[in-house]
Amino acid sequence: MSSVPDAIEPLPRETPGRRLSSFLHRHPGLRLSLLLSGPVGWLVIAYLGSLAVLLVAAFWRLDPFTSQVVHEYGFNNFRVLWENDVYRNITLRTVGIAAAVTVTDAVLAFPIAYYMAKVATPRTRNLLVVAILMPLWASYLVKVYAWRIILQENGILNWALDPLGLSGPGFGNVATWLVFSYLWLPFMILPLYAGLERIPDSLLEASSDLGGRAGRTFRRIVLPLAFPALVAGSIFTFSLTLGDYITPQIVSSTQFIGNVVYINVGVANNLPFAAAFATVPVAIMIVYLLAARRAGAFENL
Repeated sequence: MSSVPDAIEPLPRETPGRRLSSFLHRHPGLRLSLLLSGPVGWLVIAYLGSLAVLLVAAFWRLDPFTSQVVHEYGFNNFRVLWENDVYRNITLRTVGIAAAVTVTDAVLAFPIAYYMAKVATPRTRNLLVVAILMPLWASYLVKVYAWRIILQENGILNWALDPLGLSGPGFGNVATWLVFSYLWLPFMILPLYAGLERIPDSLLEASSDLGGRAGRTFRRIVLPLAFPALVAGSIFTFSLTLGDYITPQIVSSTQFIGNVVYINVGVANNLPFAAAFATVPVAIMIVYLLAARRAGAFENL
């Protein structure tokens, strides 16, 4: 007895959605462009657009009689920044503190990150990661005011140093450097830890087998391979210090770039000059990134 063949199911009807899916499947470049269009569009509008507005506003001027912003373009704001010794000193002070904070955090973070990546057991490593991340969960203002209590004249630091005949730095540039170094240290440790963890242990063992001492291995193998991670951490510490104005206001009486920008926006109502001064950290970071790229920091990222 012959069997009856199964009925052939009809092909599903091609809908506009299926046609679009097939078209995108055949054009992966277009599919990727559509996926990235939203985030890239938001980046262009929110970030690059705001920078463009900032740059344009820097060329405006403030009418001295009416205190109104005049939309006439000129270089008067930048001329004042260049010719006035006060603003030059503020810029140099800000850059100097930012560089000192970056170097300090690098020196402190390297041994911690190396221990986490190459020496610590997995359990100890996890505990250290949590310990490094925990300060980031606390409020920024709480941490800064805690340091203010520590550094004040009758604070715990002077109490601990008094039996030795010493005293703390008080409020000033040294206090600002200390607080910034504490605040941004996790941002240096984590990139360094990630970079050092990617270094194969076989390279360190090969250096030891060839007679390389610890210092030579560090200079010739560890430091060059960890250099991109070191630059990544320094971008955080350097840029965050350049733009901060709260910490100097709480633990110091000196002014930084952020303080001048804040005063001109909120008090003096001089938006063009504030915009001009705000472009200084942006220009400094652009020069810093170009120098890091020339040094080869981004080749292995």
